[in-house]
Order: sequence, then C-alpha cells, then structure tokens
Amino acid sequence: MKKRQRVKKNEDFQKVFKKGKSFANRQFVVYCLQKEGQEEFRIGLSVSKKIGKAVTRVQVKRYIRQAFLELKDQLRQDMDYVIIARNPAANLDFHETKKSLEHVLKIAKVLKKQ
Repeated sequence: MKKRQRVKKNEDFQKVFKKGKSFANRQFVVYCLQKEGQEEFRIGLSVSKKIGKAVTRVQVKRYIRQAFLELKDQLRQDMDYVIIARNPAANLDFHETKKSLEHVLKIAKVLKKQ
C-alpha cells in the first residue's frame, strides 16, 4: 500500500467520520466518503489498544491492508475508507479478515460485482 493511498491527517479522519456513512459487522466498522476527482481510493486504519498488545494490533493492520490490496480492482476508486477494528478482529486469520471486510464492503455497496 503506497503512502498516497493512506488517510493520515487527523482532519481527513474527522471529515470521513462527520460526512461519511458507516457500515459495520462484528469485526469491523467501515466509514466511506466519496471524494470527487480522486483517482485512487485511500484507507485509514484505527486499531485501539483494547484489541491487544502492539504485535496483535500491527498484525490486524497488516491483514486489513493486504485484504484491500487484493480487493483493489473491485473497490470504488473515488472513495476514502476508514476502518475501525473491533475486539473480535484480533482472533481472525487473514482469510477470515478478508472475508469479513468483503462482507462489510458489500453492505456499503462499494464493492463491484465479479
């Protein structure tokens, strides 16, 4: 995941939280905000200390990034996504994480049908 594909600044996070729409399942909350004229989607990650120690949190972030990399061709490109991991996300392996994210993104209707 390239740096230009990340939501980094607090003001960008706040914009997505305030103006975007949220969709959730047990493991993740996804906020989506459409950005006109943006050619690549951007993602921001939030993994709380309640999830676990640093090793666990970094692993969850890696799984989310990798899942988005694999789904990038199916995702809408003119969007900012902020993903908040919930407690059960700490116990998932990569394939379960990807499946769970696909589920939330289908609910959000930002995933193209194959």
